[in-house]
Amino acid sequence: MIQNPSLLLKDALSRKNMAIFSGALIILIGVATFIFGFHVLLLAAVSITVSVAVEFTFAKLRKKELGTSFLVTPLVFTLMLPPTLPLWIAGVGIAFGTFFGKSIFGGHGKNIFNPSLVGLVFILISFPAFMNTMWLNPVTDIVSAATPLNTLNRGIAFPYETFDLFFGNVPGTLGETFRIGILVLGFLLILLKVIDWRTPVFYIGSVFAITFLGNLIAPASFVDPFLSLIVGGLLFGAFFVATDPVTSPINGKGRMIYGVGLGLLTVIIRNFAAFPEGVTFSIILMNAIAPIIDSMTEKPVKLETVEVSS
Repeated sequence: MIQNPSLLLKDALSRKNMAIFSGALIILIGVATFIFGFHVLLLAAVSITVSVAVEFTFAKLRKKELGTSFLVTPLVFTLMLPPTLPLWIAGVGIAFGTFFGKSIFGGHGKNIFNPSLVGLVFILISFPAFMNTMWLNPVTDIVSAATPLNTLNRGIAFPYETFDLFFGNVPGTLGETFRIGILVLGFLLILLKVIDWRTPVFYIGSVFAITFLGNLIAPASFVDPFLSLIVGGLLFGAFFVATDPVTSPINGKGRMIYGVGLGLLTVIIRNFAAFPEGVTFSIILMNAIAPIIDSMTEKPVKLETVEVSS
């Protein structure tokens, strides 16, 4: 069988990009382990084991090979968990996300929604007490009921220094607190062309612009625009979740629109909805709209007409 060389090259580049992306996630797992302790590695191990088991089982049933993204889904999922989460909840969440977010659609490349987020939303709704009120402060080792984003949204005195917000000395999910590392790795992924720059730039930029305008018009309803960028999971979501090539638009213009839509929804949910964080729900919602954005922004194909003389 003769294989197309261009397809082989594209597949090799895809595998290389997936390996680099997975490596960046593993670095963040390592940093989270240093900050929050050994339980992080257990959460990662459970998530990887369960996710691979689900993917492998359904790949065998369909007589397909295990996809190259089998590590990305559980690693991203792990990095969006609180550090005190019981292992069994992580297992339930990643099993749900891998099956209903990926396997049920036919595997990687065919899913509509990011499977990591599908699992996360499931446990956010099913186990809110574990997901929203049990945050470990890495400085004091005390379990707190509030993250910096929770504190900011409540309008009370903000006790965290900018340095701590960037270097992980604050409560939060495993992947969101070491923001300086997220920025460095994110920019490296852009330079290496592993992810497209448009989605994170327009996502983060629109959150800042909308919050800035809102703060001018109604300061009681909108938080400080700079702080809105460095609290919560915005940076991690922008660089490591929203850039998923399968569930985001396929062209540059579409990704710009996608980023602005993410920013708008994130600001709305953060400031007016019951959930304090809008990143997860905004990406899930924009995943659903991504095919519509593609249809609106793709260039029409011009067909040449050929006259046939009789």
